[in-house]
Amino acid sequence: MTRIAFIGLGNMGGGMAANQAKAGHDVAAFDLSPAALERAAEAGCRTVASVAEAVKDAEVVITMLPAGPHVLGVYSEQIIGVAPASALLLDCSTIDVETARKVAGLAKEAGYAFADAPVSGGTAAADAGTLAFMVGCDEADFARVEPALDPMSRITIRAGDHGAGQAAKICNNMLLGISMIGTCEAIALAEKLGLEPERFFEIASKSSGQCWSVSNYYPWPGPVPTAPSNREYEGGFASAMMLKDLKLAQDAAAKAGATTPLGAQAEALYALFNGLGYGGKDFSAMVQMLRGRIDTLA
Repeated sequence: MTRIAFIGLGNMGGGMAANQAKAGHDVAAFDLSPAALERAAEAGCRTVASVAEAVKDAEVVITMLPAGPHVLGVYSEQIIGVAPASALLLDCSTIDVETARKVAGLAKEAGYAFADAPVSGGTAAADAGTLAFMVGCDEADFARVEPALDPMSRITIRAGDHGAGQAAKICNNMLLGISMIGTCEAIALAEKLGLEPERFFEIASKSSGQCWSVSNYYPWPGPVPTAPSNREYEGGFASAMMLKDLKLAQDAAAKAGATTPLGAQAEALYALFNGLGYGGKDFSAMVQMLRGRIDTLA
């Protein structure tokens, strides 16, 4: 049994912490939300009143926080110097590469092993323990990182040194956002041309248009029963979170001097969709805006 501090019990973190408890670990869980703490307790975690209490005896510290400033603040002010120096620090948040490297530098300077380990898979995979982890860490530390993530993971890949996990996540989600828009556009065009979206799925999922957005997350009800399109686009990967990741990608592209015109267009479309008030809907709900049927999402 490993003593794990888990900080951040939102839509993703709650399921992740629950899987650590299910694996038999002693999970000291903290969140600012009383409701999140209650759910964690029901899932077998030991809830605590502060970050300091969670990390004081931890062998592994896992954080799942909203954005870079939260990660930097929590690590610099509440974890580093409070958790035992022998603890492994794992940040699973999706943040900018520079902040990830800054936190890693602070942690290493204080004698900690640290990894940025953002995830792919959404809330369903977080609940099922089948997330994909993209890890940035010192090569020598990966042997500790992989088993620590195992109860939450389908696959764990070391992307490279510190910050590489965030780079992989940002690029992956830019690709996902672009491919989902392409899938939604194709469905909208197929419908206008008299081709039923269900029949288009049968064709696209078995031909050169096949991609994850088609085969695993089809944005039209029916063909993929587990997709949020069958639940009125609830309970998946929120459009607001996709917009956040696309903004991170565009910021990174600007700083790196990379040309990402489709990423920029994807960001603009999701900014429009979010501005219309649908940030809480799954990102595949974009299909309704492109069909001109956004009224169906009310």
